Amino acid sequence: MVQKVCFVTIGATAAFDQLLRAVLSGRFLEALKTLGYTDLRLQYGKNGKQILEELNSSIASENVNRHGIGVTGFDFNTKGLAQEMWCTKAGDDRAEGVVISHAGSGSILDALRIRVPLIVVPNTSLLHNHQVELAEELSKQGFLVHGHLDDLPAALRESEVQRKKLQAWPPNNQKADPSGKGLAGVMDEEMGFYD
Repeated sequence: MVQKVCFVTIGATAAFDQLLRAVLSGRFLEALKTLGYTDLRLQYGKNGKQILEELNSSIASENVNRHGIGVTGFDFNTKGLAQEMWCTKAGDDRAEGVVISHAGSGSILDALRIRVPLIVVPNTSLLHNHQVELAEELSKQGFLVHGHLDDLPAALRESEVQRKKLQAWPPNNQKADPSGKGLAGVMDEEMGFYD
């Protein structure tokens, strides 16, 4: 059987229980199954284990249907999440999956470098929230799907369409930059490095 993984990360610094509950809902698990997914892997942070255990006990009492999706998780990986994200990449016995992430810039950049479909769900409960703006802009540029907690199945379907038109990261901005400096040139200039 070919494995297809959905990897979800809520980040390391702030709880995002709403995202965990959304991806563990019967509606989302059913959407995964419909799109051929076999596994849901969660990086659930320090408080998310309880949410996963609640799902498992609901399944045991037959109140929740897991729709045949294998659900596993962990709190934090001190080595980073690149290896977990790579499990969503197509391989010998794997179909290409998806990464669902909070809108933290580090997680977004890690997923974009791997070039798999990416759904970003901003944590709107954060103070001075920059996540919505980042998700909106990168979605507008076609790098990711801006997901919403109230309809993640729609974002999942949209990511299947995005898979066919993934853009390389980092983008080649030299054509759009009349100075021809690109990002590295601008950074060098800002840092005071001149030729």
